[in-house]
Amino acid sequence: MCRTERESEETIRSGHEQVWVERRCVMSTYVISFEEVMWGALLVAITMAIHGTGMFAILGITDSLKERSEPIESFLGGLGIVILASLLIIVTNGLEVIVWASFFLLQGAQPNHSVAMYNALLNYTTLQAGYLPQRWHLLEALLGMVGLLTVAWSTGILYMLAQDFQDSQIRIRRRRREGQGKTSPKPEHDA
Repeated sequence: MCRTERESEETIRSGHEQVWVERRCVMSTYVISFEEVMWGALLVAITMAIHGTGMFAILGITDSLKERSEPIESFLGGLGIVILASLLIIVTNGLEVIVWASFFLLQGAQPNHSVAMYNALLNYTTLQAGYLPQRWHLLEALLGMVGLLTVAWSTGILYMLAQDFQDSQIRIRRRRREGQGKTSPKPEHDA
């Protein structure tokens, strides 16, 4: 991370002559500690365990709902399952962020729980970094990476559920059309 000694370029006027003051970049030394690596690995492992458990639980809940109302004929019923899964995914991601925010708070790296949660959430979604003390900088990068991994995993689950819903609705629409005689059978090609 580079910080400048002067926030803006300044000019010094001496008579008719103008001199530009140079902006310099001052780089501070940062060394990753073993402690930071170990805490980072533990937090990543906890996050992935929460996420894996959450995703399998969500699939179990949605499968159970589909079995109980087999087949889900209504548009709202199918859409309701996708919405429920989305909300459960958000809750799962929220729990993961709470783990990181709690760690930052317990380590004294954040002033209070709301600031810790806000910063961890922004970092989890890769919108922000640079809020932790220097000794925990690696954790900012790890939180951003684990956020990307879990969001990608969640997207895969949500895509699968949305695709199932769409396929089901298309099948229902085709059956209705066929029942009303609006579609003609596909012509068979001679071999």
